[in-house]
Amino acid sequence: MTLSLRRRFLHTLFAASAGALLFTGAAFAQSSSGVLRVSAIPDEAPTELQRKFKPLGDYLAKATGLKVEFTPVTDYAASVEGLIQRKIDMVWFGGFTFVQANVRSKGQVTPLVQRAEDEKFRSVFITTQPGITKLEDLRGKTLSFGSESSTSGHLMPRSFLLGARINPDTDLKRVAFSGAHDATVAAVAGGKVDAGALNISVWEKLVEAKKVDPKVVRVFYTTPGYYDYNWTVRSDMDPALKKKITDAFLALDASTPQGREILELQRATKFVPTKTANYAAIEAAARNAGLLK
Repeated sequence: MTLSLRRRFLHTLFAASAGALLFTGAAFAQSSSGVLRVSAIPDEAPTELQRKFKPLGDYLAKATGLKVEFTPVTDYAASVEGLIQRKIDMVWFGGFTFVQANVRSKGQVTPLVQRAEDEKFRSVFITTQPGITKLEDLRGKTLSFGSESSTSGHLMPRSFLLGARINPDTDLKRVAFSGAHDATVAAVAGGKVDAGALNISVWEKLVEAKKVDPKVVRVFYTTPGYYDYNWTVRSDMDPALKKKITDAFLALDASTPQGREILELQRATKFVPTKTANYAAIEAAARNAGLLK
């Protein structure tokens, strides 16, 4: 092959390859556009998270004009990384996981809305043991938290224990992590641990559904209120889309059949705007407890 022919061949090959790459890129953009990828921290069973999200997903799809896909994750850390690595567009975070995402991304995530209940969220400590009536009674006992990255199932309960001069790592016989709030209740009810800590919303739901007998498994301490859950997006999301999502949440009204169904599933009276500054106390508690480096 002459030099001239070789150059012509390479030029043709390069042009064809570039065209193929452009086509592939366009195809990828086309397949990924028009989709809002949503996830949530796995603080309950995956089937329950899917059930709770379905009506909300349908509502958001109509409000935004996008196809809404719910992507379950294996653990709390995966929800943080999924948003930061752009594999997910919006996540239902706990206060601590939001703080982790905000720190990991160097401030490149934006909390949009939270339930009105999340402005003064609480955790409960539960037990089956008659001799446990206050936090100080946990000394020398076994205790289950939820996930290590859970605000209401670990960080804030740990913070209040430290406030009562109980160091979980040195003053308790054993500390376990169940991975989810409902699993913590099961561990206490099954006698695997003397006590457990979880979020009050899941506790109340399990009691209402008669999945736990409060006469057998009882609450012996309820924490003061703190900011918790929110819906967070990446800061580089199109501002118009951010507004559509925010407006959709704020428009949810319990006086309408659709609004009532969604709000009841989300255990909310309404959604309200939120901001990063609301979670400064959570970040401070996490740093004080040595859970945020």
